[in-house]
Amino acid sequence: MIATGGEVKSREPRRVHTPVLVEEVIASFAADRDPATLNGWIVDGTLGAGGHARALLEAFPNVRFFGVDQDPEILELARENLAPFEERTTLLRARISQLFCKLKRARIENVEGMLFDLGASSLQFDRPERGFSFAADGPLDMRMDPDRRRTAAEIVNEWDEGDLADLIFYEGGEHRSRRIAHAIVESRRRAPFQRTAALAELIAHVCGQGRSGKIHPATRTFQALRRAVNEEGLELDRGLKIADRILADHGRLVVITFHSGEDGVVKRFLSERAREGSWQLANKKPLGPGAAERRANPRARSALLRCAERTRSQPG
Repeated sequence: MIATGGEVKSREPRRVHTPVLVEEVIASFAADRDPATLNGWIVDGTLGAGGHARALLEAFPNVRFFGVDQDPEILELARENLAPFEERTTLLRARISQLFCKLKRARIENVEGMLFDLGASSLQFDRPERGFSFAADGPLDMRMDPDRRRTAAEIVNEWDEGDLADLIFYEGGEHRSRRIAHAIVESRRRAPFQRTAALAELIAHVCGQGRSGKIHPATRTFQALRRAVNEEGLELDRGLKIADRILADHGRLVVITFHSGEDGVVKRFLSERAREGSWQLANKKPLGPGAAERRANPRARSALLRCAERTRSQPG
């Protein structure tokens, strides 16, 4: 129920995606403050369909929200879902790495909070034509931002065997990376890979279908390809540096990861800044979903949330 101008109107958001750790996100920004008195801006560098944004706008009636997403299709869903709050929201298409310029151009200061919910959205996984998943056959694309030039097919068909193996190992955590990379190179000599199903079938053949209850053998390779296509490591690194630069004193950064490597990057960054005295860790160990959320939303199972408070602003 949304109150506007003395009237109470009901407008249900379009249910297209279930955001993870919503209560934990709200609590992280609220800390020991009264939600009714919290003002300034909350910035979301990974807006998605607006699930976290809507929850935050409802919880904090005096904050303004600046959200960006690099995927134009998902951004349109966010605009629809956040329409009741349009007077308090600014939504733009951009990558995390472009946030600083976008905020400066909009003359936004007094940033009280920043949120990054990393990884791909279920909205992207559920669209075979986007090429993120092997659950249904689609083109080997995996671009969140369609303006990116490099696709997953280009990586699979053009990278040399050693680089492919390193990518699959370091970005996917796949210990069979050398076997997989060798099989890819041998197979593409006969015909280039263009579809997700063909690549997934090759990996399953090389590694076996996996034990009952375990993830599909191609899961980690697909993760590695997606991360490379979208430069997710670089985007995260730039996002953390932007937060370090623009968050107001006592502003809070909340980061949700689904990948142990990403969580490690966030942990190291915040720990180093905490030792320097410019950040204070809100939780030394990451927060995960409770049993009820894991049952209701399988995507939440691997989610980890870290939060820290900015304690000393940098000049400029």
